[in-house]
Amino acid sequence: MKLLNMKNKTDQNMEQAILEAAEYLFLEKGYAATSTTQIAKAVGCNQALVHYYFRTKDNLFNTIFESKFRLFFKNIFDTTQLAGMSFQQKIKHIVEAHFDLLMQNPRLPMLVLTELSRRPEQLNTLREKLHDIPEQLFTIMNQELETEIAAGRVKNLSYIDIVITIISLNVALFTMLPIASELVKLSKEQRNLLLVHRCSENVDIVLSYIRP
Repeated sequence: MKLLNMKNKTDQNMEQAILEAAEYLFLEKGYAATSTTQIAKAVGCNQALVHYYFRTKDNLFNTIFESKFRLFFKNIFDTTQLAGMSFQQKIKHIVEAHFDLLMQNPRLPMLVLTELSRRPEQLNTLREKLHDIPEQLFTIMNQELETEIAAGRVKNLSYIDIVITIISLNVALFTMLPIASELVKLSKEQRNLLLVHRCSENVDIVLSYIRP
């Protein structure tokens, strides 16, 4: 990772630079293998500045972890920007949005699984910080789903069933992709083509799953 030029940077820019460097290192190396010394080196500042802005590595990690979870929940549950779409079109968008998030952060699923296994209490902390965001968005989508079921356009299932299917398909791919790429020696172009194909396949699988 290239050092970030911090000359003449404002406090806000410095704080953002630390967040960006920490996010990269946490995703690349994991929480345990990343130190504040490494983060400071990546930014091009001294370690004291990292502690000045975030006090501890735990606080820094939790800030990043929370932001990623907020984004995750928004992609999975929030359809407020999709007015005018059918329920099926919204589901297609959710699958693709979640897939795109993982494409931009391919190491995120492994980091989440590792950290939640290491610190299961983190879920309670996240729930408190996110308040009722997941429940509110879940309720909105569940109401739409019940309307679709009553109209006979979707089979009788719960929205959590759909969410689990979406997460399972998308996360499994990005968890296994590094291993598969290495085993069959996929080029970058082949890997990108595979991702485009798998995103389309995952959309088809989910839409087939909800059809009556």
